[in-house]
Amino acid sequence: MQLEPLNRPFPTIKEFLNDISFVHVSNAVIAFLFAATAPVAIILGVATKGGLNETHIASWIFAAFVLNGIFGIIISLIYRQPLVFFWTISGTVLVGPALEHLSFQEVIGAFYGTGFLLFFLGLSGWVGKIMVRLPMPIIMAMVAGVFLNFGLDWIKAMGQAPWIAIPMTLGFVMLSFNHSLARRLPPMIGVLVIGVISVTLTETFKPVSDLSFAIIAPTVYTPVFSWGAMFELVIPLAVTVLAAQNAQGIAVLTERGHTPPVNTITTICGAGSIITATFGAVSTCLTGPVNAILSSSGENKQHYIAAFVICLLAIIFGCYAPLVTKIMLATPPAFISTLAGLALLRVLQTSFVVSFGGNFSLGALVTFLVTIADQTIFNIGAPFWGLVFGLTTSWLLERQFFKSMAP
Repeated sequence: MQLEPLNRPFPTIKEFLNDISFVHVSNAVIAFLFAATAPVAIILGVATKGGLNETHIASWIFAAFVLNGIFGIIISLIYRQPLVFFWTISGTVLVGPALEHLSFQEVIGAFYGTGFLLFFLGLSGWVGKIMVRLPMPIIMAMVAGVFLNFGLDWIKAMGQAPWIAIPMTLGFVMLSFNHSLARRLPPMIGVLVIGVISVTLTETFKPVSDLSFAIIAPTVYTPVFSWGAMFELVIPLAVTVLAAQNAQGIAVLTERGHTPPVNTITTICGAGSIITATFGAVSTCLTGPVNAILSSSGENKQHYIAAFVICLLAIIFGCYAPLVTKIMLATPPAFISTLAGLALLRVLQTSFVVSFGGNFSLGALVTFLVTIADQTIFNIGAPFWGLVFGLTTSWLLERQFFKSMAP
């Protein structure tokens, strides 16, 4: 077993309470709003197109939020850093076409297969050995390519719904001018308040009917293991978890001064994928954008507080998924786009600086271009191919930089 040692001693209740600060709670709220809107909409779209009913979808969302939220609380506390796990968004997109010719039970069987593969890779330590040999500029270029869309959606929102996006943006700028004020009132909290006021004044919140306050009763599924589903989904899903999702989160946290336990993360993704598959959810992963928001400000040693708060919100959300989902999806798209874009602005800036400020810049450029092109090859998403083509470019044309890397 190659799991990283725990960060002892674990925080006591007194230390935990002392570490709570407004900035970390606010970051957690913003990150939760991101996780509970657009990514959930992707699940709804894929599941509906694949013929799944409301019971299937509710069980999927329950596992994705509640169970992964529990994993996140435990791992974040024992490692004292933000390690939030949700589900692979790109993997969810991969599942869509598969549901058109495979039964849901066969797809769930592939979820199990992916979980066992990830679990083995984590325990063996292979993933950790590979990650330390990947040039950080190339990984961060992939992150920049993925996060760029959030920035572009924010800019587009100012044209599509100016009376919502522009006041939120101005609020962010005004509150960011004074560092002392920003510490007392985090800019993103001001953005959230201004956004709610703007949505209310413009009357763009869609009326919600048929609200149910009942707690979800998740469904336990019996998997069907078929060679067709295994060959089609297991490797692509594992790749999306490792290269398209975990790599983002690990790179972002590393840049923020944390030391993510790569092998432990992979092992948790494997075990989590097996457990969540029982209730019909796609594979577990370390989330990139959410951990980026959680670690975007405040003291590094207190970032685990933000992880605890968002995981707690995720558990509550998962228990009342139908209710909260309807409310969140009733908000105008510009509100969510502006929130996510402004929250990830500094992270995107750091990604560009690391990617193009030194060695491996040509490989990083190729990685960035391939990632933003968003072309799927062999049912594997663009972030993975961005890494492949970027590393190949640097190996052929920037080989001298590899010699300077520690073995």
